[in-house]
Amino acid sequence: MKVEIEKIDKSLPTPKYKYHGDAGMDVYSAASCTIPAGAWKVIPSGLRFAVPYGFEMQVRPRSGLAAKHGISMVNTPGTLDHQYRGELKIILINHGDEGFDVKKGDRIAQVVFNKIEIVHLEEVEFLDETDRGAGGLGSTGLRD
Repeated sequence: MKVEIEKIDKSLPTPKYKYHGDAGMDVYSAASCTIPAGAWKVIPSGLRFAVPYGFEMQVRPRSGLAAKHGISMVNTPGTLDHQYRGELKIILINHGDEGFDVKKGDRIAQVVFNKIEIVHLEEVEFLDETDRGAGGLGSTGLRD
């Protein structure tokens, strides 16, 4: 599958798979800033994508940033729909105890493309019953 990409900031690397078979491609910061502890910032990527119809592009945190610095995304995963043509921006949050410096060119997120199914909701009076029923929020881990 081919996906068209426009580099607003041509100085940044184009996202690519690091290893054959990887799910995600790294995205780089197009700006430098400091994210104070407990705060979040919207970071530009310098990229625009034309996601094909029937697909979504998920934006996910990088595990290394999370493990080493407590950096994640506020809306994880983020989704780019096929109609959106604006710049990809990543909302990073700092769960760490001190400020975190983001420098232009740092790897800040990863993108994954997924096929989606277009569904049509059908309203009914009642849903069918199942063994689980309405049990949720940890109900499958309860002992009998």
